[in-house]
Amino acid sequence: MKTRMIIITLILATVTLTSQAQDGFRRFGLEIRPGASMAVKKLGDAELNPGLGFEASLEYNLIKSMALYAGWGWNHFGSEDSFAGSDIDFEETGYVFGLRYAHNLTDSPLGLFARIGGTYNHIEVEDGNDIIADSGHGLGWQAEAGVDISLGNGWKLRPGLKYQALNRDLELETVNYNVDLNYLSLGIGITKFF
Repeated sequence: MKTRMIIITLILATVTLTSQAQDGFRRFGLEIRPGASMAVKKLGDAELNPGLGFEASLEYNLIKSMALYAGWGWNHFGSEDSFAGSDIDFEETGYVFGLRYAHNLTDSPLGLFARIGGTYNHIEVEDGNDIIADSGHGLGWQAEAGVDISLGNGWKLRPGLKYQALNRDLELETVNYNVDLNYLSLGIGITKFF
């Protein structure tokens, strides 16, 4: 047990000293990411219209190129005709978490990034302002790639393309529907590091 604690302490000390030696390294970041979403398949029998989404997350840089992220997300899709009726809205909300890798291009304010992570989301079926079904939260996943554009003073602009997937059961009037919400989202993140 003592040996493990010594090894963990040495690893943490090395990571901390390495990160402090890097010029301009900032440990924490806050990102706000609006985006447009497009379903890649039907939700049950519902053909989903293009939607809008929003994600806010905190980032903790482990080292200059690797970070953990966690936050909250929301996506909205409309459907003119579905198993739930006509003119129904589907909203996915919940939590996001994962790992982000960044690669800065030499002598350039540009870089590339990739994220892979999980979601703990639910799907609500809405008729106007009334929620008529809720799937309850469950695990899904997301993957994203994009470009980092450094704006200076700890600010970055991050356009990216994300794929997100969630499988849940919805009960509507005593009928159970197993649905997959799979979509692409084109978003632009605005990030401030501190």
